[in-house]
Amino acid sequence: MVDWTPISQNALLARISQGYARMTRAQQRLWDAIRIKSEKWQQHPYGDKGGGFWAVGLVAQTVIWYNDVEDGFNRSVYSAHGLIDDYWRNDDELDVTIQCLTNALSGGQDLLQIWSRFKRRV
Repeated sequence: MVDWTPISQNALLARISQGYARMTRAQQRLWDAIRIKSEKWQQHPYGDKGGGFWAVGLVAQTVIWYNDVEDGFNRSVYSAHGLIDDYWRNDDELDVTIQCLTNALSGGQDLLQIWSRFKRRV
């Protein structure tokens, strides 16, 4: 397991602000609709050492969260509030994660949902 220092909430909020500043107006409206007050969610085993990962947004049964091990934002399915089901290693900035979500919502391919369906069959 990798040693890392979890990101502070203040540093996280700064990263969110930087990503927000790079978003288009449409992306900002989407973000404003799905963002939540940042809170720690569990993800076993990768988030255990840092007390979980910061969840920052919710849409349907997915959570947008900051992976401070890999230094980037991710979107994962969750089956219970407070528990991230799948670990992703993206090192995306928030604006990139929101663009991927925008693409999925506008009828594009949602790799997260494809992966989720694949896992259920295995």
